[in-house]
Amino acid sequence: MKTFWVAILFMVNSVALAALPARVNGDELPSLAPMVEQVVPAVVNISTRSHASIAQNPLFNDPFFRRFFNVPERPQQQVRPQSLGSGVVIDADNGYVITNHHVIGRADEITVTLRDGRELSAKLLGSDPEADVAVLQVKADNLSAIKLSDSDRLRVGDFVVAIGNPFGLGQTVTSGIVSAMGRSGLGIEGYEDFIQTDASINPGNSGGALVNLKGELVGMNTAILSPGAGGGNVGIGFAIPVNMVSQIVDQLVEHGEVSRGVLGVVTQDLTADLAQAFGIKARKGAVISRVIPDSPAEAAGIKAGDVVIEVNGRDIDNSMDMRNAVGMVRIGQKLDIRLIRDNREMSLKASIEKPTRQDMAGEKISPKLAGATIGQVQDKDDGSLYHVVVLDVKQGTPAWYARLQKGDEILSVNRQPVKKLEDVARYAKGSGQLLLNIQRGSVALFILLK
Repeated sequence: MKTFWVAILFMVNSVALAALPARVNGDELPSLAPMVEQVVPAVVNISTRSHASIAQNPLFNDPFFRRFFNVPERPQQQVRPQSLGSGVVIDADNGYVITNHHVIGRADEITVTLRDGRELSAKLLGSDPEADVAVLQVKADNLSAIKLSDSDRLRVGDFVVAIGNPFGLGQTVTSGIVSAMGRSGLGIEGYEDFIQTDASINPGNSGGALVNLKGELVGMNTAILSPGAGGGNVGIGFAIPVNMVSQIVDQLVEHGEVSRGVLGVVTQDLTADLAQAFGIKARKGAVISRVIPDSPAEAAGIKAGDVVIEVNGRDIDNSMDMRNAVGMVRIGQKLDIRLIRDNREMSLKASIEKPTRQDMAGEKISPKLAGATIGQVQDKDDGSLYHVVVLDVKQGTPAWYARLQKGDEILSVNRQPVKKLEDVARYAKGSGQLLLNIQRGSVALFILLK
């Protein structure tokens, strides 16, 4: 049994499920092989390396002891282990490769390996932790790019194929169907509108391609739902729709980041009880439960009790759809909103405005935060609320070596909850150490700065 398992693990460039014979009684059987051969060159392997300073004895801060013990002036570096993931070439001329943010993380070096064995150094053009999308750029001739499909036309029951690099073994292909569309509220990413599939997605598939039977990209493999600690596949995998990826890629290529704005509403799902109370026939939509004063929503004439059913031509089934619709629009752009008010449909236009924010250099709060920029940012969903977040971290600084990341939300300082920037400065003042409670995507953790 053990021998059989090892044999399975080291099958590369394989198609999941037992292979069928090419012919039976002289008749050809259908095969995914022609499509796979066309698409696989556009799916790449991604490996990363990060460097961290080796801690030194405080005694070696003295120049005399450094010379005596022959300690280098600069901190020594150690290379952290590689992480393996996948990526997809979407533009051969410009060398654009998409992958997940969590694949490249805080990497100092990113290497893209093509199907033909070429290893290319990749430049990070931009990354969006909230949607878990990153764009890399490589310089090489004869790249193969994959054609993008319209993921809005994808239906439950459509056949799909997942291509990636699970366990670092090499490119592997698995097939299945679309099990569900518009999955959200899973707590995996900040913005969720997942395609659910039973095509096996395993560790290392992250950032890989989910394609239709025409070989067109419909999604980017991102996560699996696993009930156990081992992380095994149970037939529930999630991919980010390619239409959502494309919107983010455009901003990352142009600006290096995604700047999300504020509409200024609080929403909730439309339930059957609420629909009956409002006297409307609609059963899907996002109910405006509150409009923030002096917000773009108020200026557009949106009112509490309105039920939003469409934004920019896309159906809104619930409050998460509304959040995604607003989050994918650039600051300054308009939203065409169709809603129901007093049992009548009407259309409004609203602009997306930049959230208000204050920021402060980390060293003004504490030397331990030197290199970080800490900000008080207006909530993107509820304009009346604020969050304290890490806006930037400079490489090689104390904040960098403490493993703070851009986008981290600071929940507490030394066990004291913080809601504003002044709270961070107050609780950090005069402290011998800083214990930060951080929200990073769907993960909460403590970071101790001594």
